[in-house]
Amino acid sequence: MPLTKAREMMTEALNLAQAAAIAGEVPVGAIVVKDGIIIGRGANRPVKSHDPTAHAEIIAIREAAAHLGNERLTGCDLWVTLEPCAMCAGAISHARIARLYYGADDPKGGAVAHGPRLFEQQTLHHRPEVYSGIAAEESAALLKAFFQSRR
Repeated sequence: MPLTKAREMMTEALNLAQAAAIAGEVPVGAIVVKDGIIIGRGANRPVKSHDPTAHAEIIAIREAAAHLGNERLTGCDLWVTLEPCAMCAGAISHARIARLYYGADDPKGGAVAHGPRLFEQQTLHHRPEVYSGIAAEESAALLKAFFQSRR
């Protein structure tokens, strides 16, 4: 993928993360892309919606599935500002996302490069291609600023 297109996609996810922060939510944003077109957007909102599953990735996946009229997001890419947790990694696998692009690592709650490393499990039905570190500094800075403002 050309660098300018990658930057454009992650910028969209970062904008959603900023919107989450403004709403008082942990700043994570995600988009689902098919054939270069954004078909799902999500910003964290578990606090506002009183829903522990309302992570950015889940919201973006739900919107994309509704857009396609199919629970399988074959050929779709997911761009997210933070390494997905176990719940979101499971949803990525179940949705059959082709490629996962994420920004900042999450050593405490991540489940891709950290913790259970879900995509390395032999029993998993589908494993996306994974690309990490995209706009990692910007993603990490948003999270750091958010949590510092809470202290």
